[in-house]
Amino acid sequence: MKNLIWEAEGARRALITGASGGIGEAFARILAAEGWELALVARNEEQLNRVAGVLRATHQSRVRVIPLDLSKPESGERLVEALGKYGMEPDVVINNAGFGLAGPADELPLDEQLRMIDLNVRAATELSLRFLPAMKMRGRGGLLNVASLAAFMPGPNMAVYFATKAYLLSFTEALAEEAAGSGLTISAFCPGPVRTSFIDRAGMRRTWMVRLMRPARADKAAWDGWQGFKEGRVIITPGLMTTLTAMLTRMTPRIMNRRITRLLLAPRRGRKSRQEATRTAQAKETSEVAETTGTTGTQTPETPRTGKRGDG
Repeated sequence: MKNLIWEAEGARRALITGASGGIGEAFARILAAEGWELALVARNEEQLNRVAGVLRATHQSRVRVIPLDLSKPESGERLVEALGKYGMEPDVVINNAGFGLAGPADELPLDEQLRMIDLNVRAATELSLRFLPAMKMRGRGGLLNVASLAAFMPGPNMAVYFATKAYLLSFTEALAEEAAGSGLTISAFCPGPVRTSFIDRAGMRRTWMVRLMRPARADKAAWDGWQGFKEGRVIITPGLMTTLTAMLTRMTPRIMNRRITRLLLAPRRGRKSRQEATRTAQAKETSEVAETTGTTGTQTPETPRTGKRGDG
């Protein structure tokens, strides 16, 4: 059944989480250029206001800024209340907020890994289920959940992050099948590495994964995701390398998948270049204030000694 949102008269409204930088900001720019009314959500209010200011000045867009930490249990209810005050009910929800932690799971802070699950899994699930019933009643709109190429494989050295993305892909596919024939579009966007500060803060720049799969620009990744959503695709894997990798993981024995991924996430040996050292230092200096989305972002606290964290 055709999604009537593309032919709807009047305002079209979208909610974008993790919208203060990276892919989330790129989605906001694309939709603003198409005339959507936007509600932008993230923890970093200063960066949200920056993004909103650019969109208003460039596209005369109607943009609502809602600073919230979506990892908090009460955040979903607070978000609905804020939207109600604005008289805004989203036609499309882009669940983009999330972050990653790099390092052996037993060496990383337990509370941060649990918070990652709260944000990457619980928050995306809650927002999907809060807004889906009204979308079904209207018979148009949908969900675009930002997962990752990580969703297709286990991730030694990023175990919890990869697992959260696997959940999001499975959850989204199931919702899409349940909503078949309803007029909604429900998609999982699964990009590979994306060129944001996520890579530096997570300590991934020197891994073989980043070396072999050149990170895409955030604006290009978001464009591919949005076009896939408009085409009604359930699973969106942008680019030939990402698509082939996703296909190969489904044909490869699980033991090979996890061992190959462990090698890909291992740091390359050798001296770090001056340019790489500078990038890493800059990323650490800005980690308290930068809020971006990499492969799917929230504000990053100081990197703990027991592991490295990157929002994405």
